[in-house]
Amino acid sequence: MAQLNILEFPDPRLRQRASPVERVTPRVTALIDDMLETMYAAPGVGLAASQVDVHKRIVVVDVSDSHDQPYALVNPTIEVLGGLQQREEGCLSVPGFFEQVERADRIRVLALDKLGNAQEFDADGLLSVCIQHECDHLEGRLFVDYLTALKRSHIRKKLVKRTRA
Repeated sequence: MAQLNILEFPDPRLRQRASPVERVTPRVTALIDDMLETMYAAPGVGLAASQVDVHKRIVVVDVSDSHDQPYALVNPTIEVLGGLQQREEGCLSVPGFFEQVERADRIRVLALDKLGNAQEFDADGLLSVCIQHECDHLEGRLFVDYLTALKRSHIRKKLVKRTRA
């Protein structure tokens, strides 16, 4: 396994829409393992393949305190089941910034797992938010897109300045 480089906002590659995975191969499985290692090392609770410059529809998530309940979601789709929640979100691609974002509280997730088997489950709370956040990456969206233009501009300027320093 290897740790991967995480792209940072405002890198334009983060805006690229991910393509479906045609089938789960050993290469896809290895990428999932590398993404989990990268996510845990960062440290984070979710990572989309788009964030590591692989524009395939793959997401990994683990919101457990013990980091032993990972989800690998290949070609995930989400159905909103209801409710709204507002939580503070951060992002490994927008390091050091946290803002309140409103998302669905309960969702149903359909995806392939790491072995290519179909999986379906319902999620709520932090797991729901995390999956929605990571699936946004697959569409080229970032959590900063939910903020005002002024806040987004402020974050962009700070991150650009930080990378030049």
